[in-house]
Amino acid sequence: MKRTKPPYRADHVGSFLRSPAIKEAREKREKGQISAADLKTAEDQEIPKLIKKQEEVGLQLATDGEYRRSWWHFDFFGLLQGVEIYEIDHGIQFQGVQTKPLSIRVNGKLSFGNHPMLDHFKFLKAHTKVTPKMCIPAPTVMHFRLEPGAVDKKFYPDRDAIFDDLAATYRQAVKAFYDAGCRYLQFDDTAWAYLCSDAEMKKAKDRGMNVATLASDYTRLINKSLEGKPADMTISTHVCRGNFRSTWISSGGYEPVAEKLLGECNFDGYFLEYDSERAGGFEPLRFMPKGNKIAVVGVITSKSGTLESKDTVKRRIDEAAKFVPLEQLALSPQCGFASTEEGNVLTEEQQWAKMREVVEIAEEVWGK
Repeated sequence: MKRTKPPYRADHVGSFLRSPAIKEAREKREKGQISAADLKTAEDQEIPKLIKKQEEVGLQLATDGEYRRSWWHFDFFGLLQGVEIYEIDHGIQFQGVQTKPLSIRVNGKLSFGNHPMLDHFKFLKAHTKVTPKMCIPAPTVMHFRLEPGAVDKKFYPDRDAIFDDLAATYRQAVKAFYDAGCRYLQFDDTAWAYLCSDAEMKKAKDRGMNVATLASDYTRLINKSLEGKPADMTISTHVCRGNFRSTWISSGGYEPVAEKLLGECNFDGYFLEYDSERAGGFEPLRFMPKGNKIAVVGVITSKSGTLESKDTVKRRIDEAAKFVPLEQLALSPQCGFASTEEGNVLTEEQQWAKMREVVEIAEEVWGK
């Protein structure tokens, strides 16, 4: 039952704790002590080491750990044509802590253009023997994150008017990454998790969003973004409840969105967080269509260094298998280890112990 195409039985969401050398180089760059070229040199030296570690623990895939990014999402969005990052009066509110006070706004017609992250992928592909996996934020995240007034009316009358061009931008992205050799692409997405949270929906409504139609709007946006996807390309999504310095944002099981997300969105795989009671039970997996789609259950947390019991993880996989066939399941940590450059509260040694456990359990459950 080992899979030869992604998502793999043992998989991961994408980001890893930044190495000391990366942290030092980024800090020096922020202070103006080194050039952008110097920072790239440090990244080019450290990323192959990270790739090798992923290969050594037995993974069938590798990412660049998002070593070249400060944020999992804003770095990508800010390099699209028609989008800029700007400073606002507040950060994104997590439990007890806020991020840096930055956001995005639309100041032109949206387009993918010659996005610099294509080169990031090409570097990854050139340095790994396993499947290179690229992670980018989902188009839904961009729409959800736009503050009131963050769309220039010279280009779009309102926030919802960007949907068609946003989908076209992502179709361009899919084609560009495919042409660069990418066969495993992931859309990282917090918006669907927020749709499961009454508290986050109230905040969205207060920001002027039409919360009654968001699930339908986002299903259409995703499927338009995936139109024309090549048959030999896997595109998965990771549904995230927030991941910043081991804290979180939203609570609520998948029941409110499962039918549309699992049943109607044309993804090949779903990385679903199941590391705490905030995620609810596995019952929403009943909406997963029988066939080729894969649910990657994140029952191993990336938010702490405590290693889960193998027996506990296996029991949880068994619980999930009551609602979706075992052959349509896989295993991963619930999220990345560093969705922002600050990283979660655990050590590199604990991080790799978790990844080794993912590989070992997958082999014991599904075979080598």
